[in-house]
Amino acid sequence: MARPCQALLFLVVTVALGSKRVHAWGSKEVVRPFEDISPKYVYVQQALWYAMKEYNKASKDQYNFKVLEILKSKEQVTDSLEYYLEVKIARTMCKKISGENEDCLFQKDPQMQKMALCIFVVRSKPWKFELIMLKNQCKDI
Repeated sequence: MARPCQALLFLVVTVALGSKRVHAWGSKEVVRPFEDISPKYVYVQQALWYAMKEYNKASKDQYNFKVLEILKSKEQVTDSLEYYLEVKIARTMCKKISGENEDCLFQKDPQMQKMALCIFVVRSKPWKFELIMLKNQCKDI
């Protein structure tokens, strides 16, 4: 009789531990806190592309901005991947109506130049093709 009870207890403990692991993955619990990651990493680049798209959409400036320099990039794991991006951005010569941004040159005219230091935090679920802006904080420099 002791063996079936031990087997049942083992099964209950295994299921309980397994379900706790599933619960942690589906929650906002931090599995791994922010750590430095290469700015060249594909998901960092994707998060940065999304952040700039959202920044330009919300900006009242008639010109698009693009990244001049990536100062810091970090990744955190929760039920998704979160990217902390610290970047320097600058105004380009492309007006928003053109829709282009990747091939735009930065403003050369000193009176038209404008730069900002931004912190973006983007949540990504690449397996669902989902990107969400969690933080968008910029200040002119």
